[in-house]
Amino acid sequence: MESAFPVQPQAHGIIPARYASTRFPGKPLTPLLGKPMFWHVWHRASQCPQLASVTLATDDERIAEAAAALAVPVVMTSCAHISGTDRAYEAATLLGIPVDSLIVNIQGDEPALDPHSLTELLSAFADPVVQVATLARRLSPEHACQPDIVKVVCAINGDALYFSRAAIPFARDPGAQEAVLGHIGLYAFTMQALARFVALPVSPLEEREKLEQLRLLENGIAIRVVRTLSVSHGVDTEGDIAIVLPLLNEKLSFQA
Repeated sequence: MESAFPVQPQAHGIIPARYASTRFPGKPLTPLLGKPMFWHVWHRASQCPQLASVTLATDDERIAEAAAALAVPVVMTSCAHISGTDRAYEAATLLGIPVDSLIVNIQGDEPALDPHSLTELLSAFADPVVQVATLARRLSPEHACQPDIVKVVCAINGDALYFSRAAIPFARDPGAQEAVLGHIGLYAFTMQALARFVALPVSPLEEREKLEQLRLLENGIAIRVVRTLSVSHGVDTEGDIAIVLPLLNEKLSFQA
């Protein structure tokens, strides 16, 4: 069956997965329904018809061995990377992915990932001016003020104006019903934009907010924001597992 929309150039998914984590060491190997977390992310991402390949990128032999045992494509990368985006670029380079390709940086802690959200993300590149794309969804009012949920405001054309942990936009009129968008940490890059990103130094706003996507905006690289209704939940701590398991069960039941 033909895909809903053809992606040109070809797109490849990279899942950065490191063992060392301050809040949750060994997170990619955490068993969920009998399989390690990274397997669920890879399995879900592989269901996106627009991706020509999906590869795990790690710096740890334990993760690489577990991936090989489950027939998950894996590439070993440096342990010196400070972000998953840097790791994704090295992996793409090691894999010899063509320079005219798109790279999707897929969070390794999203085992309940909706494959359709990747299709939505890649749809941004139907506009030839787009170099980088990401996702956002509308937040409920109670989530808008939480600093661990990143917010984004956009221009009329859909490009991001700013990302912040603060509640943006600020509603001066208390009665104003402003739509607050929550950022979803999935990114797609042209290879050229990804190479430029990793070559740039950490930027002032990036350092202040601890949000690497601000490095792009501060250097004049636009990020197209695609709105989605897809709902998932990242695993930041062991406590998040209890939230993710019902989502996984629901998705597996739906597939059956």
